[in-house]
Amino acid sequence: MGGISIPASGARASVIGGGSWGTAFSRLLVNAGIATELVCRRLEQAEAINGSHRNPDYLSDIALPAELVASSFERNSIRLADLVVMAVPSKAFREVIHRFAGEIRPEAPLLSLAKGLEPETYKRMSQVLVSELPAPAAGRVAVLSGPNHAEEVALDIPSASTVAAADMELARSVQKLISSPSFRVYVNQDVIGVELCGATKNVIALAAGMSDGLGFGDNTKASLITRGLAEMARLGEKAGADPRTYYGLAGMGDLIATCTSRHSRNRRAGELIAGGMTAAEAEAEMGMVAEGLTSARSVLELAWQYELDMPITEQVCEVIYEGKDVMLAVAELMGREPREE
Repeated sequence: MGGISIPASGARASVIGGGSWGTAFSRLLVNAGIATELVCRRLEQAEAINGSHRNPDYLSDIALPAELVASSFERNSIRLADLVVMAVPSKAFREVIHRFAGEIRPEAPLLSLAKGLEPETYKRMSQVLVSELPAPAAGRVAVLSGPNHAEEVALDIPSASTVAAADMELARSVQKLISSPSFRVYVNQDVIGVELCGATKNVIALAAGMSDGLGFGDNTKASLITRGLAEMARLGEKAGADPRTYYGLAGMGDLIATCTSRHSRNRRAGELIAGGMTAAEAEAEMGMVAEGLTSARSVLELAWQYELDMPITEQVCEVIYEGKDVMLAVAELMGREPREE
């Protein structure tokens, strides 16, 4: 019996979520020859996109293809889609898929772009999809992650990413569908690792941003990235991930981009927090969701379930949730008991 796949020609896609990544990914799909609708939460946003071929709220400087059709949560064509792409933040993920689960064709695969864990349950987004879709659903779900800042993907700046799915036929089908001269896609079956990399690297990026906000240098940033990757990999190993994933695009690649880029929301949020803002104030200042601010607690509590030590993550949580002084967090990290690497 064959796996789930997407039509090689005449495919239709619905991208749910009118933020930066949903907008950039919709553009990528249209340029690949796929009839694509961008499903926005607000009708006003959809109408503006259809009228001006620009998203007024995100990536507003980027001209969108005339072929891209925007719709709303209330009026859309999700029921006709051959591929449904979930481009919504983790904290809203279940609410959104619950709303549309009954409209999605039973044979249509779903691709998650979200990089976070569900608050309180610590579930990965693929697990949320499987729990909300009619069974059996695991074979219909794929995830995409990597060093993919929407601002660069939307400008066709060369990028690479990883698609993971339990069904390799589905992973390869998505790979073939979205690969382009400026967007190279790799595949694997490590859904756990790819998703956990996406969630945990955001927490390390918050720490990297705090380092920037304090005026620290390259030594500090490199140390945070390296030790942060070690934390990420320890959690992944306990959760059943393939350790090799952490040294690929979804792991090291995304971690480097998120910790160093001026486009990184999580790095910027950490920088603002080090400057004296609360987490809520930092997110309001940016006008965008920083996934790490939601996922950090879930990552730490998941680590506690496995009785794991994640010192950087723990200090980040104490800063953003308890108002701990950032310099005190630095002092406690640097003053930990000496140990082997």
